[in-house]
Amino acid sequence: MSSRQRSGTSRTGTGQPELLVVGAGPAGLTAALAASSLGIDVTIIEAESEDRDRPGSRALFVHQETLGRLDRMSPGLGGKIGGFGILWRARRTLYHNREIFSREYPAPPTDGLPPYASLRQTDTERFLLDACHAAGVRFRWDAPVEGVRTSPDGVTVRATDGREWTASYVIAGDGGRSAVRKSLGIALGGPQSTDYRIAVDLADPDSAVGERINHYRHPGVAMRNLFIVPYAGGRQVDLQCRNPEDANLLSTPEAVRRWLPKVVDAGYLDRILWIARYPCLQLVADSFVDQYRRVLLVGEAAHLFAPLGARGMNSAIADADVAASAVGLALRATNPDRARDTIDKFADARKQAAEHNRASAGAAMAHVRAGTMVDRARQSIAATLAPHIPRFGAWLDEAPYGPRGQIRQKAGTY
Repeated sequence: MSSRQRSGTSRTGTGQPELLVVGAGPAGLTAALAASSLGIDVTIIEAESEDRDRPGSRALFVHQETLGRLDRMSPGLGGKIGGFGILWRARRTLYHNREIFSREYPAPPTDGLPPYASLRQTDTERFLLDACHAAGVRFRWDAPVEGVRTSPDGVTVRATDGREWTASYVIAGDGGRSAVRKSLGIALGGPQSTDYRIAVDLADPDSAVGERINHYRHPGVAMRNLFIVPYAGGRQVDLQCRNPEDANLLSTPEAVRRWLPKVVDAGYLDRILWIARYPCLQLVADSFVDQYRRVLLVGEAAHLFAPLGARGMNSAIADADVAASAVGLALRATNPDRARDTIDKFADARKQAAEHNRASAGAAMAHVRAGTMVDRARQSIAATLAPHIPRFGAWLDEAPYGPRGQIRQKAGTY
C-alpha cells in the first residue's frame, strides 16, 4: 500500500479521491481494485451496509479469462477464487428425459488457473472485498446515491442523505436500476422479451462431484426446459417459463415444492436455500459515458443480458478493468482532448462487447425457447440422430450457451 493510500489523501493534496466508484458488487469492487493497482486514489460508495445479507447464488460461473484479469490486478486473487470454486466432473444433455449427450472430465490440473470456477456470486464478492481492503480502497457504506453532477472538470456524487463527494472521475457499477445512469438521462435499449426463468438454490455438500445437466422438454415439468448447475456448496435448478404469468405460478414456495421432486431427488426439498424469479432482459445503454467523459458505466448499469453463457458478471468484470485503465490514462493525459479520447475508446470498446454479448445471449435464448415449429423440429431431429451422429448431441448441449465467436481484441472476449 502506498503512503498516499494509507493517509487517505489524493495526489492533489485536497483530500478528494481521484476516482469514485458507485456500487460494491462485482463490477464496482473490480473497478476499485483495478484502479488501486494502477496507483489511483479510489473510494467506493455503496447504498447498503457493510454487513449486508446477499442471498442466493446469483452469477455462478467465472471464466478463466476473468480469473486471469483478477490475478493481474491482485496477484493470487484469481487462484483463490478458482481454488474455492468447483469444476464440473461431467456434463449431460437429455431430451424428454432421455440422454443424448454426455462428457466426463479428467481431474483438473493442479498448477495454473482452472478453465473456470463455479461458485456463488456472493463468494466471488467476498474475495474481491478482501482484496480491496488489502489494497487500501476506502468505503462509504450506507450511502444510497441520488444523482451526479458532471462538468468538464470533474464529478460530484450526491447521496440521498445530502452527503456529497467530488472526484475527477466516477465509475458507476450500481446495477440495473443505476441511479447514476438515470441521473445522467442515459437510457437502456433493446428488444423486449417475455421470457422468464426461476432459479432455485439447493444446498449440496457433494457438489464438487456434480454434473451440469441440460434438460430439453422435461416431462416432469410439462415439457419445459431446465438446467441443473453445481457450484461450491450447492446446485442451482434453473427452470424456463413460458411467460411472466407462468413464472408467477411456478415460483411460489408451494409450487416449487410440488415440481422440484420431479426433476431432482426428493431429499432436496429440505435443502432449498433461495427461490428467485427474473426476466431475461436484453438491454444495452445508449451511451457508456456522460457528455463530459467523466462518468463511465460498467456492468449492469450499462447492460443486461439473458443468463445464458455466463456473460453478465464476466462482462461486468471486463468492463470494470477496462474502465479503470482508461481512467488511469486520462489522469495522466497532458491535455483534455487526449483524456476525452481515452474515455471514448473505453466506451466504444465496451459497447461493442455488450452488443456482441447481447446478440450471443439472444441467439441462445431463441434456441432454448424454440418458439417456431421449425425450431422445435430441428431440436427433435437432432435428438433422434444424436445416438448415431454424436455432433447432433454436442450441438444440443452447446447451443443454449450461444455462439462462441470472438470480437476484436481491444474489447475483450466478454
